[in-house]
Amino acid sequence: MRLTSLDVFRGITIAGMILVNMVGVADDVYPPLAHAEWHGCTPTDLVFPFFLFIVGVAMTFSLSKYTEANKPTKAVYWRILRRAAILFALGLLLNGFWNKGIWTFDLSNIRFMGVLQRISLTYLLASLAVLNLPRKGQWIVAAVLLIGYWLALMYIPVPGYGAGVLTRDGNFGAYIDRLIIPKAHLYAGDGYKNLGDPEGLFSTIPAIVSVLAGYFTGQWIRSQPVQSRTSIGLALFGIGCLIIGWAWGWTFPINKKLWTSSYVVFTSGWALLLLAACYELIEVRRIRRWSKPFEIMGLNAIALFVASVLLIKILVRTSIGTGENAISTYNWIYQNIFASWAGTLNGSLLFALVTVLLWLAVGIFMYRQHWFIKV
Repeated sequence: MRLTSLDVFRGITIAGMILVNMVGVADDVYPPLAHAEWHGCTPTDLVFPFFLFIVGVAMTFSLSKYTEANKPTKAVYWRILRRAAILFALGLLLNGFWNKGIWTFDLSNIRFMGVLQRISLTYLLASLAVLNLPRKGQWIVAAVLLIGYWLALMYIPVPGYGAGVLTRDGNFGAYIDRLIIPKAHLYAGDGYKNLGDPEGLFSTIPAIVSVLAGYFTGQWIRSQPVQSRTSIGLALFGIGCLIIGWAWGWTFPINKKLWTSSYVVFTSGWALLLLAACYELIEVRRIRRWSKPFEIMGLNAIALFVASVLLIKILVRTSIGTGENAISTYNWIYQNIFASWAGTLNGSLLFALVTVLLWLAVGIFMYRQHWFIKV
C-alpha cells in the first residue's frame, strides 16, 4: 500500500525546508519564516518535526511485514543500520563542506551533529523499538522518553548552573553533550559557542518520539477505511495534541532547539492536522491535481534536501569580486536581482520561492527520468 497523501505531505515539508533554509541566510525576513529566538514556535519550527513524523508514518508500511507476522532477520537490521549510517554520513558531508565549495573535512573541528544526523539516529532507534516491542511497549517507551526528558532538564542540577536552567549552555542536555562530544565538535553559531547544539545528542531522545508519533498514526490509518471519518479522527487527535502540548508548555516551555517534550506533542498535533487535510483531499475526495508538484518533490525528498543545502553553502561561501569589495554570491544575487526592486523583506522571500521552484524543476526532471534516489 502506498499513501499518496504521505508523499504529498513529505513534498510540502521538503519545500518548506528549502524555503526557510534559503530565507534564513538573509538578514531581513518575515517573522513566520524565522525560527523562534528561544522559547516559542513559529511555522518554521514545524518543518523539521514534520519530517520526523513522516519518517514514522512511512515506517508503518516499510516494516509492516516484519511487525505483523514474521520476525525481522539480520538482513533487515543491516538494511536499517545501513540507511542510518548513510544519512549520518551525508550530514557529516554537509558539515564538512567549507571554503569556496571545497571539501576540506577538518576532523579537528567538524560538527558531529546536524539535521540528517538526527534523522539517522531517530530512525534507527525508533525502528529498533518498533521491531522488538509490542504496541503497548512502544507507547510506554514514548511516554518514558518524554517524561524522563522533562524531569531531567527541569530537576537534575547542572554543575555551575543548577537545576531547571533552560539556556543554550546551562541546560542538562548541553551538559551531557559536552561530556560526550568534544567541545570543538559542537555547534559554534547562534550563540552556542561550542557549549551545546540545537541538534544535540541528548535532545535527540525526545525526537525519537516525534518518529514514534508518526508510526502510531500510520498504524491507525492502516486499520481505518478510506473515509472522511478517518480524516476527522486524525484532526481530533491533532487538536488533542495541540492542547496537551500547549498546556505542558506552561511548565516545560515549547522549544525547538531543546526539542522539549511539550514541543514534541505540540508539533505532532500540527503534523496530524496537515496529514488529515492531505488525506481528506487526496485519498477520500480524490482531489489531486494541486498536489502533483509536492508529490514529485516528496518522491526524492532527501536528494533534493541535500542538494539544496549544498547550493546554499556554495552561494554563501563563494564570492564575486576580490579584496574588500568581494561580496558573497548569495548577497550579490539577493541585492541585485531581488532586493533592489522588491525590498529586503520581499526580496528574501522571492529569492527563496525562486529557489523552491528551481528544485521543483529538478524534481520534475528526475521524475520524468524515473530517477528515484532512495537511502
